[in-house]
Formats: sequence, structure tokens, C-alpha cells
Amino acid sequence: MSRTSLSGPSTSPSIPHPRRGPAGGVRRGLLYVTGAAVLWGTTGVAVQLVRESTTLTPTAIGFHRLAIGALVLVALLARRLGPVLAALRSEPVALVGVGIGLGGYQALYFLAVASGGVGVATVVSLGLAPVLIFGWESLRARRLPGRTMLGALVAGVIGLVLITVSVGEPGTTAPRPLLGLLAAFGSGVGYAASTVLSRHAAQRVAPMTLTTVSAAVGALALAPIALAEGIGVPARLAPIGLLLHLGVVTTAVAYALFYAGLRSITGSAAALATLAEPLTAVLLAGWIVGESLPVPVLVGGVLLLGAVTVVHLSPGK
Repeated sequence: MSRTSLSGPSTSPSIPHPRRGPAGGVRRGLLYVTGAAVLWGTTGVAVQLVRESTTLTPTAIGFHRLAIGALVLVALLARRLGPVLAALRSEPVALVGVGIGLGGYQALYFLAVASGGVGVATVVSLGLAPVLIFGWESLRARRLPGRTMLGALVAGVIGLVLITVSVGEPGTTAPRPLLGLLAAFGSGVGYAASTVLSRHAAQRVAPMTLTTVSAAVGALALAPIALAEGIGVPARLAPIGLLLHLGVVTTAVAYALFYAGLRSITGSAAALATLAEPLTAVLLAGWIVGESLPVPVLVGGVLLLGAVTVVHLSPGK
């Protein structure tokens, strides 16, 4: 990556560099993160469908998602749990912090979906992350972003603003829009902090190990609230299938891709690449659950996609 990257000089003790390698390695990392973002983009619609067919609360759905993901990952690593335990011993604070952050911002995001709709919840929570991470990395590294990355950020933020001001009117899919916005804001702050922390951990911990530990810790963090609210699921294929999708596809697979990508790109580049998530979420929300897609939303989606494309074509510049 160029020296204008927000990750700062290589001598910085506070923000370790992602592992350097050929441009193909960086682009592969961006591809992993963008793939994870597309999978995450299906989360909001799945949560809405689960809520419509069950009595589960947002926190309970989050618990099921992380618990299922953790069980799948532990089963995959059953014969190789030594590295997981070793990672917990060597990086306990970072791994527990990532897990708690994962559980917390996910629960807030699900609350935002339930209160303000899929579109607003996703674009607001994800839109804050690039701004906050760019600001944090700029402050720590005392460097401005390169023109390409700054342009991508501006385009992405404009797209997010267009989407945000055009969706979320009170209605059946957004019964409490103000609460939804506040929950989305809290989720965005938590997501940004968790991304910075997980990028530190991703330099020293294997992606599958990091995903397994963070999912397990996140599930444990949500368990007391979820148990108090009720975690019973009707014995019907539809909600069970949706919860399995949330646990296996949007957790086990998506976070493994995300943490693998963080090994070769900066946190700010990862945050920009994950702008593919709100684009996916808004499109699915309009198609499946009937949320409106006015022209400003479509324009904002094009700007988001353009920002992700620029990051892919010019990583780190």
C-alpha cells in the first residue's frame, strides 16, 4: 500500500500494519471483505422475516445467530481446538472485546431493523463506520487519506445520505423510526470500534479461530438478556431455516471471510468495502419485504457501488 494510506507509517506502535504482499493479495482481501458484506446484506431481511413468523426479540435473534455460528465453527475445528485455546491465552482482552462488540452492535442493529426498517438500519449503521474509522486512523497516524480513498469515502457518504433521507417513513416496516435511527447510530459506533479492534487481532490470530472465539463470546454476552426475553422457536421449517442462514452463512462463513480479508487490508479500506452490505440490504428490502426504493435510493446505491469499485481498483491509494 502507498504511504498515503490511512494505516500510517510502519513504525507506528498503536496501529499494526496489515500483512504486506503483492497487489493481488490486497485485492483478494478486498474480495473477501466485499463477499462478507454481501452475505451480511441478507441479514436484515432475514431478521424481519423471523420476527414476522416468531415472537423472538432482536436480542434473542442475535443470540441464536451467534450461538449457531459458534456451534458450527467449533464442530469444524473439533480436532484443532488447541490453537483456539492458545489464542485465548495469548490475546484474551482483544478476543473478548471483539466478541462483546460483535454481540452488542449486532443486537442494536437488529433493534434498528425492527424499529426503523432494513434500509435505514443498514445504511446508517454501516455509513458511520468508514467516517469513524478514517477519522481514528488519521488521528493516530497523523496522515490524510489519499485522494482516491477520500473520493471513494465522499461518494459512499453521499450515497448513504441520499438513501437515509429517502427511506424510513413511519409504517408497517418502520413503526418507530426515531428509535431505529438511534439504535442504528449505536450499532455503527460499535461496528467501527469492533472493526479496529478485530483488525489488530486478525494480524496475530487465524481467521477461523478469531471467528469462532468472537461468535462464542458474543453469544455468551447476549445469553442473559435473550434467556430473560425468551428464545423458544416454533417447530416450523421457515424460521428454523432463516436462523440457520443467519448462523451459518451470515456468521460462520461471512466473518471468516471478513477476518481473512483484514489480514491484508487496512480497517478503513475494509469499512469502505463493506458498503456493499447496505446496497445489498436495500435492494433485498425493496424486493422481499416491500420497502420502497425511490429514485434517490437508487442513485445512492449506485454511488455506494461506485465507492466499493474504486476501492477494489485502487486499494490503499
